[in-house]
Amino acid sequence: MARDAYDTAASSVDRRWDRAGALGAVAALAMLVLSACAAGPNPVLDSGPDPAGFWLGLWQGFILPVTFVISLFTDEVSIYESLNSGNWYDLGYVLGVTTVLGGGGGGARAARR
Repeated sequence: MARDAYDTAASSVDRRWDRAGALGAVAALAMLVLSACAAGPNPVLDSGPDPAGFWLGLWQGFILPVTFVISLFTDEVSIYESLNSGNWYDLGYVLGVTTVLGGGGGGARAARR
């Protein structure tokens, strides 16, 4: 009788590991599929002799709300400079956007009150 209880408990553990393995395989497949959608460098698009850098990215992050509204009505204006220097432009842009839109610090401050 004790042997049957052990076998039942062991098969229950095996089923849990089987589910975890299947879930891990599905998660790995999902990450592989989603990574194929990640943005990468565009070899056709040249950044030109003077690409936008950190400071222009910061400025364009600051003016994002106004630029976004204007971009809704015209094709001449976009909210992101595609001819940029890469990571430094992106860092400036994100810092500018978070400065203007408030970032996450306001929510933490309100929670303390």
